[in-house]
Amino acid sequence: MDFNNNYQEIDLNYCRASSGKRFANYIIDVIVFYIILFGIYIFIGILIPGILDGINDLLDRLIAMVCYGFIMCLIEAVSRGKSIGKLITGTKAVNLDGSEIDFGKAFTRNMIRVIPFNAISALSNPCDPWHDRWSDTMVIDEKKMALQTQRVDLFDSVKNQIQ
Repeated sequence: MDFNNNYQEIDLNYCRASSGKRFANYIIDVIVFYIILFGIYIFIGILIPGILDGINDLLDRLIAMVCYGFIMCLIEAVSRGKSIGKLITGTKAVNLDGSEIDFGKAFTRNMIRVIPFNAISALSNPCDPWHDRWSDTMVIDEKKMALQTQRVDLFDSVKNQIQ
């Protein structure tokens, strides 16, 4: 019996996280980021009083943007592709082949997020923002990935029984 070998591969496009989940990730991550940044500012203000007084709005924005990239990078690198938002929504950042991202990919993804209008690039369907496109990564829904894996396992077991 001739089988199509396409069943062996997991369809990562099917596993892509929806735009709604990606937006929820973003909102949750921004809230968590500002809580962390607020804590950092308080800590710095206690350690070195008056240092934050000379920062104007533009400089404050630039510092916040760079901090966002670094903090999100650290969170995603330590948790193997998951930010707090991704943890809550059951999604994960992976390489285009489905493998886990390393620190370098997490760094690249999150520094690209600092680019103005990156959020607007996420308005496509399927959601494919610059920080995914330019770092060769994607965000997957872990439940969909589990279903794809079960499908592959099922076809493998059927194939082994027939041979």
